[in-house]
Amino acid sequence: MKNILNFFFSLCILLVVSSCTDDLNTEPKVELSLDELLAQDPNAVEGIVSRLYASFALSGVQGPDKSDISDNAGESPFLRGIINLQDFTADGMKNRWGDDGLDQLTTTSDWDENNKFFRYLFNRVYFTIPQCNNLLAVANNISIENKESVIAEVRFLRALAYYYLIDTFGKGVLATEENFGDSAPLPEASRAELFAFVEAELIEVEAALPATNSYGRASKAAGQMLLAKLYMNAEVYVGTSRYDDALVLINKVIDEGGYSLAPDFVSLFSADNETSTEIIFPLIADADTSQSFGNTTYIVNGSLSTETMVLADFGANDGWTGHRATKAWYGLYGDLGTSTDDRASLFWTTGHNFEMADYREWKDGYPSIKFRNTNFNGSPIITAFSGTDFPLFRLADTYLMYAECTLRGASGGAINTALQYVNAVRTRSNASTIMQSELTLDFLIDERGRELNLEGHRRSDLIRFGMFTGSSYIWPWKGNVVGGTSIPDSYKLFPIPLAALQANPNLTQNPGF
Repeated sequence: MKNILNFFFSLCILLVVSSCTDDLNTEPKVELSLDELLAQDPNAVEGIVSRLYASFALSGVQGPDKSDISDNAGESPFLRGIINLQDFTADGMKNRWGDDGLDQLTTTSDWDENNKFFRYLFNRVYFTIPQCNNLLAVANNISIENKESVIAEVRFLRALAYYYLIDTFGKGVLATEENFGDSAPLPEASRAELFAFVEAELIEVEAALPATNSYGRASKAAGQMLLAKLYMNAEVYVGTSRYDDALVLINKVIDEGGYSLAPDFVSLFSADNETSTEIIFPLIADADTSQSFGNTTYIVNGSLSTETMVLADFGANDGWTGHRATKAWYGLYGDLGTSTDDRASLFWTTGHNFEMADYREWKDGYPSIKFRNTNFNGSPIITAFSGTDFPLFRLADTYLMYAECTLRGASGGAINTALQYVNAVRTRSNASTIMQSELTLDFLIDERGRELNLEGHRRSDLIRFGMFTGSSYIWPWKGNVVGGTSIPDSYKLFPIPLAALQANPNLTQNPGF
């Protein structure tokens, strides 16, 4: 069992905010105020901070079948929402269950404000933010150990929640410790306003975040990565290129973070990946103490089935017969049978068809076996829930970000260094090295797919590269057509959920919905 974060559940339950769409008003409803709780036990702040970290991976503090919010405990966790909205709406991954609303994600079609999966992520954002605000509202007036660092971590977590709001919905309300507890509905904040807030927050907390931190908690490099991600997508978010600024932060992560590429790609997605030298910031899973149907359990179990696979080979005792990759992902490696790229071997092909003629047919498409619940070092332990941490930020992504900034003309970028970083990523997986003439943006978006698919980046990447909407790039089942078709530019954002619009009349719907 991983001795990483101590979830003080009994303390945290006292601080749970009641619901999510109502949290747009940010009215705290607690059994004890934070001041009262900390007066009783000053050490409780560690449990509260741990709970904030857990909000990105778990459904609730009372177990995998209980939820902190009114949404379905299994379907609504934050990480599951990231995978659904970033990977299943894009080219590489599809799901066959046909749940109400899930077909619309996996076929990138018929989106509307009633889709529960949009509501789930929106609600998780506005569950996490008020909890951060609750602690920040009193943190400056209490005596706690390492106060500056704790406050910086909480602000990082709030910025992370806002980042996903900016990326997926493009607007919302700006809830902070300054307006925490206001009863009147907050005004709508634009994408530019949210961007400016998150940028300022991350710039301010960079110095206070620790250079190194306990595993699973934010370090200085995690804050730098998040701000770099914001800058990488600035042209999409606010219409202004910020690749120069992104590169400054990327260089800090590479030069000062102390990370190195893991020797083996598969080790990054195995149950003992907490030992990795590459992972900058993970979302923690533990088969015993942090069980969830929405962390990597969703990825591992969802990609397995007794129809064509042996579950024990992947450390699982349940296969949900749900997720398969499409040729838009495994086709990036060429012939899987002859490829030397280790990443090309991470698809289950036996009993499956190369073409996804029917996305609801399990045997159409290849399940990804990139994530597994087995240890890379040592014997496997079969468990009902995954113990594999989710690498939200890792060094290989940073290397590819450096190359992209350089190709986009960022000041200070060196093409020779970019080539060196890209080839380091490829060599680690036994892929052939490339020459400088081959390092183009077209090559790089494909390399990001080969390296990072199913890690919550793909939709944002395709939008940044101008490949998500329209017809310049199509993939299987895009627009609910087997061979793919054009989709409208409005799909660069998700519709604001109806429940959120009803909860706060100041919110308006995104164009096109």
